[in-house]
Amino acid sequence: MHFKHPSNLDRDLTHNSLRGQFLIAMPGMQDPRFRQAVTFICEHSTEGAMGIVINTPSRITWREVFNQLELDDASLRGEEPVLVGGPVAQEQGFVLHGRGMTFASTAEVSDDISLTASKDIIESLAAGRGPDDVLLALGYAGWGPGQLEQEIAENAWLTLPAEPEILFATPMEKRWYTAAARHGIDLSGISSQSGHA
Repeated sequence: MHFKHPSNLDRDLTHNSLRGQFLIAMPGMQDPRFRQAVTFICEHSTEGAMGIVINTPSRITWREVFNQLELDDASLRGEEPVLVGGPVAQEQGFVLHGRGMTFASTAEVSDDISLTASKDIIESLAAGRGPDDVLLALGYAGWGPGQLEQEIAENAWLTLPAEPEILFATPMEKRWYTAAARHGIDLSGISSQSGHA
């Protein structure tokens, strides 16, 4: 498990970018790795896309991550599960958090949400110094050039504005349904409608 700077996150993206949006798996999602997944898009350009799945818990706890990095746990959150951020680079750690604190590799993804992949944020979390609004994930979801656009055109995903409340204050098992319901969409009633909202 390691933490480092996520490449190319700070570059400017086109106005059509889905950066800072939620991708919500449609009920007909065929890929079992993304069934009922909510993915926060951290990077999207003509070169592809990268996001963190925010509602799939792993069997690993925060305390186990702290222990592996030889850090004492003063967080009071040691029993919380680390998320499975996606199927790519599952040894790589990523932290989604509210704005206000910055670390060696912090990239501001949206007005409210940042992404950090350097060890210093884990040291801060282990010491109980924050940030308060935080998700810790291992791995990420990645798409090649044009791949995500194609999947959206095939109605695999619904795209909606990301909200910090869904990321940080909604129970993990309710994020898929609640993220859509906040925009008036009942996922239980959707079969093959368009993926754009």
